[in-house]
Amino acid sequence: MKANETLNKFGKFLVENLRDSGINFLEGLLSSHWKSKESIILQTDLQSFTDKQKNIVRQVVVRVIDRAIHDFLFAVSEQVDFDNDIQIKVDKKNIVDISDGLAGEIYGEDGWFTKFSKYEK
Repeated sequence: MKANETLNKFGKFLVENLRDSGINFLEGLLSSHWKSKESIILQTDLQSFTDKQKNIVRQVVVRVIDRAIHDFLFAVSEQVDFDNDIQIKVDKKNIVDISDGLAGEIYGEDGWFTKFSKYEK
């Protein structure tokens, strides 16, 4: 498997299971979809929000998730320069070694968010 394919395999996994999963949970809260006691409490509070306020919440949450992913990827990259005791391997390859900037893989027209997320930035 080529290095780019390996990186994209990880990127797709990360986007689907972290970014999209978090945004999907938020969308469920905003539409009163969830049934757990904790979710019902939040959903009840969110029902009083205007559409504009809900959109602001959506933007904030997406921004927080995206920033957390960026910071996580940057921290993983930094491990190689220091202890190198935390590694992520895909197809037996350390993804930091095959990327020229792991945190940068999420951005741009060819970035993981654009390629693999079902939600806009």
